Amino acid sequence: MQITSRIKQFPQSPGVYLMKDKTGRVIYIGKAKNLRKRISSYFVEKNEIYWKTSKLVSKVEDLEFIVTDNETEAFLLESNLIKKYRPLFNIELKDQQRYAYLKITNEKFPRLLVARRNRNGEFYGSGGEIYGPLVQGGSKFLSVGLLRKLFKVRVCNTMPKSPCLEFFIKNCDAPCINNISQNEYGNKIQSLRNILSGKEGIEEFVSEMKSQMVVASRQEQYEKAKEIRDTLLKLDSLKVKQKVESLQYTNLEEEIIGYRSDLRNGVAHVIMFRRSRGVISDRKTFEFELIGDNKLDSFLFQYYSTAKTVPTYIYVNEKLDSKSILELTLEKASGHTVNVIKISPHSNSIQGQLMDLIIKNINLRMQNKSDLAISDLKTALNLPSYPRIIDCFDVSNFGTSYAVGACSRLVNGKPFKAGYRKFRIKLAVAQNDFAMIHEIVTRRYSSIIDKDNHEQIPDLIVIDGGKGQLHSGANAIDQLGLEIPCISIAKAEEIIFSYENDREIRLPKSSLALRVIQLARDEVHRFGLAYNVKLRKIEKSIHRH
Repeated sequence: MQITSRIKQFPQSPGVYLMKDKTGRVIYIGKAKNLRKRISSYFVEKNEIYWKTSKLVSKVEDLEFIVTDNETEAFLLESNLIKKYRPLFNIELKDQQRYAYLKITNEKFPRLLVARRNRNGEFYGSGGEIYGPLVQGGSKFLSVGLLRKLFKVRVCNTMPKSPCLEFFIKNCDAPCINNISQNEYGNKIQSLRNILSGKEGIEEFVSEMKSQMVVASRQEQYEKAKEIRDTLLKLDSLKVKQKVESLQYTNLEEEIIGYRSDLRNGVAHVIMFRRSRGVISDRKTFEFELIGDNKLDSFLFQYYSTAKTVPTYIYVNEKLDSKSILELTLEKASGHTVNVIKISPHSNSIQGQLMDLIIKNINLRMQNKSDLAISDLKTALNLPSYPRIIDCFDVSNFGTSYAVGACSRLVNGKPFKAGYRKFRIKLAVAQNDFAMIHEIVTRRYSSIIDKDNHEQIPDLIVIDGGKGQLHSGANAIDQLGLEIPCISIAKAEEIIFSYENDREIRLPKSSLALRVIQLARDEVHRFGLAYNVKLRKIEKSIHRH
């Protein structure tokens, strides 16, 4: 079914929408107050402003929706569905891994491993029994280590021919040299299974081990009794560690969350603050791409939907679009009042001072990332100097009647709006992209040359298009007598063409250099399209009158 036909079936009610690709996989999940209005907004031209959202839309082959009674239910349902499907384009918080899953392998002498998921929610590695989620935080590694020692589970990937260090420090019974039978080893693994699955409590296990220790002592098997005693001490250590962590987390009263974004990514920094003791107990930083509805509101709900508890007070530095709905949803999930409060980083309160510290850290993080990206771009393109100033050109047609061009400018990897320029094509024939690129590049730098304003000459020019557009722009530069490195970027496969050495460059998707180029292109799309839409409105107004 065509997307446009599918959209007409969407109701004007609150609910959740699911976007699917050609394989039927869910790639994005969002919520809306008005489903038809929200989903329609994705499939109109203005959404080309955001390149990543356009990329999402280009992959959508089918749509589904689920109606809810209100926005609160939509929030909750969206969160549950994101956890279930783990869509590629939704926010995925790295700290969702803090709840550990453990796996007992299905080998002859099984091992105990930390189980990890991929983006599809599937567990890595060969088959085995999965248990969890279990322990919170970084202690999951401590837990799996202690459990291995408690039950003397082997840690080697393949069975060696001679015992390793684990045997000599009494952490393993060395099944590799038949020091323990498969049946005896299996009994220990079964006890471990019982505890992990909840069939047997830790207390029952402790009681049984204490009985074995007493029996061993009476039979004068002092070495065995000592080993059991050491195991019990380790177990007590584990229980105390978990109890302390639980107390630290459940006693949280406030969290301060600073947020900043550019045109591609959002960065959120969370500080957990105990008002009663005036101390910071933890901090976390998250970064996510701004696609669809991915913004601070969505981040907050995704973050707290995976948290063990929700604090009474949540301080943020930006106004939220759905503050009341978010509070109501979190209250329903947590069972207590939740207050989301906007606070200035310049206020004199302790929360304001912490917010100021958070924003400074985020700014430093983004600045360092920007500097690194510029350096990576110089290396990737083999440029003669650092591309501190980058201009990007694009053209768009309005039918056959007229066309417009645009130029965006990045300075030190960030948009510099004062350097943006828009052009209504004068000389080139509409639909001739090559001629139009030549025209707008010529006009852009002719004015700079005429004003003898050479400090405004960029270090790099990016043309949106393929080799044809690149050669047109580069020819214009040559005719003006300028020496500026020129590249182009093709939309479909993100291939970069270099004019200087006539080669194709394919950068990894994670490359910071590629992100700078994409940002320049996103900006010229947004700016040029806004100008095109404005001219269309003027044209329609003229026709009406």
